[in-house]
Amino acid sequence: MAPMNAAIKIHNGIRGEGVSADSIQRNELISLLFHKHHGWLSAWLRKKTGCQHRAADLVQEAFARILMLPDPRQLEQPRAFMVTTATRILIDEQRRRLLEQTYLEALYRLQGDDPASADTPEQIMQAVQALDAISSMLDGLAAKPRRAFLLSRLDGLGHAEIATELGVSASMVKQYLASALGHCYRVLYPAAA
Repeated sequence: MAPMNAAIKIHNGIRGEGVSADSIQRNELISLLFHKHHGWLSAWLRKKTGCQHRAADLVQEAFARILMLPDPRQLEQPRAFMVTTATRILIDEQRRRLLEQTYLEALYRLQGDDPASADTPEQIMQAVQALDAISSMLDGLAAKPRRAFLLSRLDGLGHAEIATELGVSASMVKQYLASALGHCYRVLYPAAA
């Protein structure tokens, strides 16, 4: 049986006689996944985004993430994995655009029409990247602890002000902040957690 045919049989969940998943070379499987799923994923993303160029970039990113998997042979349902991955990429892009837009609007309000106080494109990019990193770090955190953390760290509000904003007690704000800091620590130092 040719390696590609073996890969197809195993990929489809059909175990060939004497052929195991371990016998398939990683590159052959990646190539098979690309050839088998590239077209429909591109079409699906074109429909979602309305732009063939953006869809092509997203397909490339999705396959790059498959390449980063420790063992892509473990994918039992590659289409489901690709849809989930592509959806997460779309959400990440949307969140980043919103973050960038919010930052630029805040920057414009602070600077007004004074061109001398305007940040350079590099400074804007660095700020957006830092905000994106903070946003990613806070993923997985419940809404109120996340909001309490942002109100404390970005807006400089005290516990009583945050409590009023969130409609909770000051002691609950302390718990939220402790939870958020613990979450950030675990994200930054996973080996120590």
